[in-house]
Amino acid sequence: MMFRRKTWSSKRLWHCEMNASVPQVTARTAALPWQLLQAPPSWRNIDFISDLHLQDGAVATFCAWQDFMQTTQADAVFILGDLFEVWVGDDIFKPEQAQAFETRCAQVLKSASQRLDIFFMHGNRDFLLGAEFAKICGMALIGDPAVLEFAGQSWLLSHGDALCLMDTDYMAFRAQVRGVKWQQEFLARPLAQRLEIARELRAQSETRKRSGVVYSDVDNTEACNWLHTAKASHLIHGHTHKPADHELGDNLRRVVLSDWDAAGKPPRVEVLRLTLKAAASHQTGSCSIRRITTDLA
Repeated sequence: MMFRRKTWSSKRLWHCEMNASVPQVTARTAALPWQLLQAPPSWRNIDFISDLHLQDGAVATFCAWQDFMQTTQADAVFILGDLFEVWVGDDIFKPEQAQAFETRCAQVLKSASQRLDIFFMHGNRDFLLGAEFAKICGMALIGDPAVLEFAGQSWLLSHGDALCLMDTDYMAFRAQVRGVKWQQEFLARPLAQRLEIARELRAQSETRKRSGVVYSDVDNTEACNWLHTAKASHLIHGHTHKPADHELGDNLRRVVLSDWDAAGKPPRVEVLRLTLKAAASHQTGSCSIRRITTDLA
């Protein structure tokens, strides 16, 4: 199906500033180790995407994403990591270069943010995307994990890589690069050097893929622990590129987002949508969960 342009233009009832204080705060926040987000009463549809791995050479995927951002009927879009194939710092964005890839991406996001709320969670490829670029794009940065309250339920959101516990090498690498000291030292390097390091890391990653290595999946026991802590029944995440719905027992579910590759065979351009049922309210209602695929014809 095609995404049709949303026509509403009413003033948003809830806005997230681009600093750390994203949501309204409730009494539950004190009991949670993670950020709590409350959907405003006006929201009826929420879209979730991840792992688009946007890059200058992937034209078809960029165009599919651009069309989605321009036409989705959702009230909010949550980008749960790896929107970009690589992000080595906000100084890669050169607004004076109108045709530069990063500038075109910023334009898409900024335009969409005028009519819907956009939330961005870091992934393992774009964890260096900073508050400066997010503010320019009209996006609110959210932590990983975060808890969203919508349709009378709590939804646990994550990129997913922090749950791949069996990949001990990656977990050690993740702990290092997410540290403040490492990031400060890396961002202090010249941009050209950072880009070269990123190219080397991507080359190593591609070599590893071609070797036929089997990547670690999310640890279901830890996913259940997270869900119990959040008092949520659903975990929505990306990272693994294995879209599926997993029943974890005890009425818990793990919903995995698809990666995007519009040039793939078949194309992968999928969105997960939560829709508040017509007669429902946010306090007592329920919602449907759908996977929506764009029509590339």
